[in-house]
This record gives sequence, C-alpha cells and structure tokens, in this order.
Amino acid sequence: MDVLDELLTESVAVLVNKGLVKLACVAQDGIRGRASAGAGSFRRRLTLELCLKQARAQIQTLKEEIDADPNASNRRQRAARERAAKEREARLAQALEQLAEVEKQKNKKKARAKKQNETEEEYRKRSEPRASSTDAEARVMKMADGGFRPAYNVQLASTPGSQIIVGVDVNNCGSDGGQLSPMLEQVQQRYQQRPAEWLADGGFANDIDIEDAHRTGTTVYAPVRHPRNSSRDPYVPLPDDSQALAEWRQRMGSEAAKEIYKQRAATAECVNAIARGRGLNQFLVRGLNKVKAVALWYALAHNLMRAVTLTRSA
Repeated sequence: MDVLDELLTESVAVLVNKGLVKLACVAQDGIRGRASAGAGSFRRRLTLELCLKQARAQIQTLKEEIDADPNASNRRQRAARERAAKEREARLAQALEQLAEVEKQKNKKKARAKKQNETEEEYRKRSEPRASSTDAEARVMKMADGGFRPAYNVQLASTPGSQIIVGVDVNNCGSDGGQLSPMLEQVQQRYQQRPAEWLADGGFANDIDIEDAHRTGTTVYAPVRHPRNSSRDPYVPLPDDSQALAEWRQRMGSEAAKEIYKQRAATAECVNAIARGRGLNQFLVRGLNKVKAVALWYALAHNLMRAVTLTRSA
C-alpha cells in the first residue's frame, strides 16, 4: 500500500508541475462503501467469546486427528481444515479486540442518552455493542439510501476544475465530523503545500477542525448549522465563538463565499458520483488496510483518465 500511496503523490505532483492541477483550493467529501460482511455477522461479546472457544477446540481436535492418522492424503485435507479453523479463530479474536473500541464509542453515546432521560436499561436494549466475526474493522453505517449496512467511510479530496483526486483516506467512522483536519494535514504532507481554501459539506463543519484550519492559514467553506431558534440569524457570531468560528459564520453569509462554495458540488460530489458509477460502492476485501489499497488503486485509475483529458485540453 505504501507504493500506491507514493505513486499517488508523485503522479499528482507531476500534474501540478505541468500547471494542470492547482492546490490552492481543495474539496472534500466522503463515500460509504459496503463492506464484505453480512449484517448477521455482528455479534455480542458473549457470542464472540463462545465462538472463539469453539474455534480453538476445533483446532485442537484437528491437530490430534492429523497426528494420529498415518494417511498422507487425509492429513493434507485435515491440514487445510486446520488452516481454515485458525483463520476463523484469528477473525474472532480480532473481532473481540475491535469490540473494545465499539464499546468505548457506545459509552460516549450512553452518556448522551442519560442526558436525554433515557435509562441505562433502555439504552442497553436499544444498542448493545457488537462486532463482525467476518470483518472485525467494518462498522454499521447509514448509507446514501437511508439504510444501515456494514461499511467503510472512504474520504476523497479533489481539486476544482481538474477533478483530480489529491488525497485518499479510509476509516470506519459513520460520520464525516472530525475528518477535515486529517485530510488537510495529509494533503500538506504529500505536496508540501497547504491549500488556501477548503470546501466541505455541513457534515464536516466541526468547530475544532475549523479552528485548526484557521490557525494554519486555510479558510474553510462549509455550511453553517441552522439554529434551533429559527429567529436567530445563523451567520451572526455567538458570544462564546472563537475568532475562527466567528469569521466562519460571517463569511458563509456573504455572497462571495456562496459563489466559492458552489465549486464543491461540481468537484467533490461529481468525483463521488463517478466513483459510484465505476463500482466503488462495495468492497470485496476485508480490513481497513486492504480497503484503502482498493481506494488508492481507484484514485490512480481515475487520475490517469482525468490526466489524459486535461493534457488534451491543454
């Protein structure tokens, strides 16, 4: 995967040097791809521990059969069964490890539920932590059609006009909140250049990310959240806003910002739509690293086709 990552950086750098791509402005959006795991593979801790115990017992039984059977052909078949059992054991062990992270996230949600006067028993029945025994790093996410399925969140950063993908990341978070700063940092590290403008939809409008970008010289263009009080002007800074947040609210209320923000739909949303049309909506591999490798392969292929078009136009 490191080779693919480096190839993406070098290929985009060539286009930048030729003047075909400009990194002054970058648009970011997320695309959720279906994981190679069924909804029924998500199990609670007690079930996963029982399955792991059974898998280990099966491995021990197979080892004893192989040692006792002098028939070479049968030994090879049983050795194959043992390998399959070991792989299953490894997946279950990984699922239990990932379950700890899921439980950590659930505990945060539980704290919020208590604030909403929901009892712990009600919350437990509604949302007990589970992990997939097939793909431990996959998470159930809300998809574009409104349904919930095991998936990965693929983040793509692209440049307006050229529609070249300049940044790729994959995570198992069902929200785009908090994904802006890591991608902004990635683009800077790749090309030793920090974009002056960053376009993202409302899901990326995280206070911390906006402040971090402002502190390092990048102006974020993202929709301001509508207040619960409809009488309040969303573009007027709040009393406890930092300088970065106050400027962001005022900026997004201006006509100039609205014109700049129009580029996002023609860039990020268009790149995502092309990706879905080319099949980047379901992954046949498992795990974050392998899914990211697929996303990088796609980005390289996409950029190659765009580079041909840009070169001809130039």
